[in-house]
Amino acid sequence: MRFTTAAILAAMLAAPLAALPARAEAPAPRITVTGEGRTETAPDMATVSLGVQTRADTAAAALAENSAQLARVLARLKAAGIAERDLQTSGLGLGPQMDYSRDGQPPRVVGYEASNQLTVRVRDLSRLGAVLDQAVGDGANTLNGLSFGLSDPAAALDAARVQAVAEARRKARMMAEAAGARLGAVLEMNEQGNGLDPRPMFRTGAAMEAAAVPIAGGEVGYAVSVSVTWALLAP
Repeated sequence: MRFTTAAILAAMLAAPLAALPARAEAPAPRITVTGEGRTETAPDMATVSLGVQTRADTAAAALAENSAQLARVLARLKAAGIAERDLQTSGLGLGPQMDYSRDGQPPRVVGYEASNQLTVRVRDLSRLGAVLDQAVGDGANTLNGLSFGLSDPAAALDAARVQAVAEARRKARMMAEAAGARLGAVLEMNEQGNGLDPRPMFRTGAAMEAAAVPIAGGEVGYAVSVSVTWALLAP
């Protein structure tokens, strides 16, 4: 009985020690750095947002006139070589025009306005000015924006990615050497964002000649940001 009791006591004393977690090892040293890359190139495509606004005494008349003008614009753009896939109508609106000028009197309807927006992709930039001139001549009376880009930006984005990783490595190596260490293997890499950089960039002599609307395409920039984690090793 004594031997059994001693064994039980020994087991009870050892149990708390066995339940203690093993001492955690310190995490391996690492460094995470963000790098940015950017490429600039001449655009090969323009996107134009234009529209037609018409006013008439009745809603039906305003909408009918708007439809007729937009049909003429679309027909001329197609005749100019713009493909169906590069034409998209959007933003159709129809509403009353109100007169609020009568003091003390409720506003009254003085007419109706119809509007329709058209997004046009122009892939031959040498014809961009002429396309705009023709669209305005056929009834487009609002211009809401003009932007340039690449029809296939994959190569520009890939070049920016290479630059971003190289920049991250340069900064990480400099920081590691300053801390008395050196870079090891890459542990993690993430792309944090990419796309068309909105900052305008212009090149001398990039104007595209047109009969009525001169356009300067300049350059477009694509930017990429990456985050890279390296192991840190002893020097």
